[in-house]
Amino acid sequence: MTIGMIVAMRQELESFLAGAGESLGTERIAGYEINQYRIGDNRIYVVESGVGEISAAAGTQLLITKYAVDMIVNFGVVGGLTADMSLSDVVFVERVVHYDFDASPFFVDRVPAQYPGYESVYIPADEKVLERACTAFPQLHKVTCASADKFVDGAEAKRALHEQFDADICDMESAGILLTCRRCGVPAIFIKAVSDNAEGGAEQFEAMIDNAARVCVSVVQEFVNSLNV
Repeated sequence: MTIGMIVAMRQELESFLAGAGESLGTERIAGYEINQYRIGDNRIYVVESGVGEISAAAGTQLLITKYAVDMIVNFGVVGGLTADMSLSDVVFVERVVHYDFDASPFFVDRVPAQYPGYESVYIPADEKVLERACTAFPQLHKVTCASADKFVDGAEAKRALHEQFDADICDMESAGILLTCRRCGVPAIFIKAVSDNAEGGAEQFEAMIDNAARVCVSVVQEFVNSLNV
């Protein structure tokens, strides 16, 4: 299987590369550095996209177009929006809401955050890949991710986001990645670790990012290995 992996930040990438398999080299395309590896029978292309929906969508499209990947794996750290999301908890994303998207003034039959072609504000992840991941890791929860081009800082903002969209975590890339994958017909799996809880913000994120990234990467590597079975 050919797998494209995309992360937003250098810490997340380095945590993965530290334990990656056989290196097949790197190449630089369209401003992105692509790290190539072999893990078991799988050929892996890993890219650090940079932060934000646009950069993540562009990096995802590059992996799909250039390398014809069979699957996209997005992993990294996120903010927790509920008391159930503890620091370094690893979760699978079941659905994403792009909460700062709003075309409702034009599409009068749709509400804010709802994309044309979708029945609600929620964009579902691939059911088959998610089921496979949950079978391999039955102890991990499936969650809703609120995604937008803004860092959510502090308890009040997090509480409001949870109450409006019933979201468990938040990040700045998942919506761009998932929308790109769905448009291209490529399944995607999102594996996330909580770096700042419902009461925390930027300071806690900075303190916990390295540990959360390492915990997340251990699950990513096990998941990739499970694909060889």
